[in-house]
Amino acid sequence: MSRPTSARAGMRVPPLNVTRPARGAAARSSTARSFLSLSDWSAADLQACLALAARLKAARAGHRRLDTPLLGRHVALLFDKPSLRTRVTFEVAVRELGGEAISVPADVALGGRESSADVARNLERWVDAVVIRTFAQTVLEEFAAAAPRLHVVNALTDEEHPCQAVADLLTLQEHVGPLAGRTIAYVGDGNNVATSLAQAAVLMGMHVRLASPDGYQLAGPAQARIAAMAQGGATLSQTTRPAEAVDGACAVYTDVWTSMGQERESRERERAFAGYQVDAALMSRAGRGALFMHCLPAHRGEEVTASVLDGPASVVFDQAENRLHAQKAILTMLMA
Repeated sequence: MSRPTSARAGMRVPPLNVTRPARGAAARSSTARSFLSLSDWSAADLQACLALAARLKAARAGHRRLDTPLLGRHVALLFDKPSLRTRVTFEVAVRELGGEAISVPADVALGGRESSADVARNLERWVDAVVIRTFAQTVLEEFAAAAPRLHVVNALTDEEHPCQAVADLLTLQEHVGPLAGRTIAYVGDGNNVATSLAQAAVLMGMHVRLASPDGYQLAGPAQARIAAMAQGGATLSQTTRPAEAVDGACAVYTDVWTSMGQERESRERERAFAGYQVDAALMSRAGRGALFMHCLPAHRGEEVTASVLDGPASVVFDQAENRLHAQKAILTMLMA
């Protein structure tokens, strides 16, 4: 599957058509209307987004007057899943950029009272953008295809979590500097967070090592997309041994063993991931000064010990803060 090179990053691509092109067939640049997956971005797009996020963060910290590219524009938040960080940071992001955030009631479930396409066609008449947190990635894609005038942002699906990954890389850059050639380890379930983290990391030239039990690793199609996105010699490898994955890594990342919608599997997952807890012993195998990362919420004593989560290596609340700045950058790139 071919991917765009940085030389193509500046080309203008028409807005999303009613039928969305196959992923990888014609990757979109930052001039596109929507942000559904990092696999639709080039390395240059991601670099531009990180640079903009850093500038927006510095301006906010310095109490400097911020640009308001969303002035007079409305952004609807449509969440099928519970949220703290995503909802609050998007609401603040929209308002600080000059726009108005509208929380659509949770009982307006996508594909529930009416089809996701009909929800999209209604919202397209009233608002400029929709931030969606839902279950299936296909629902998100169908929504975007039904309303080509809307800017649609993926705030989490079962398959991908791209806004989190942009915040993660912003955090890494702040703490370790240039990312190309560095190694990040992910220990745990090969889920949506792992997928988007790996996509973003290989776009920046990082090596990614994933440690997951058999049956919980990244699926073959996701692996293939990540490998095809790799820039600058970046690599993706999977193992069932956490110590092997974290050896010499600049950061160790984990997530909950049981995600939303998987509660019935919790006992089975606890048994499968029993040897995958990130503790002080595992962190000691990483590189000197290695960071600990987690998208939150965390379960102390399960996927990570309290001493690691609350310890000096942890940057989890920097990641949470950077959701705001990353999402401001994403919205600005889409709508400015």
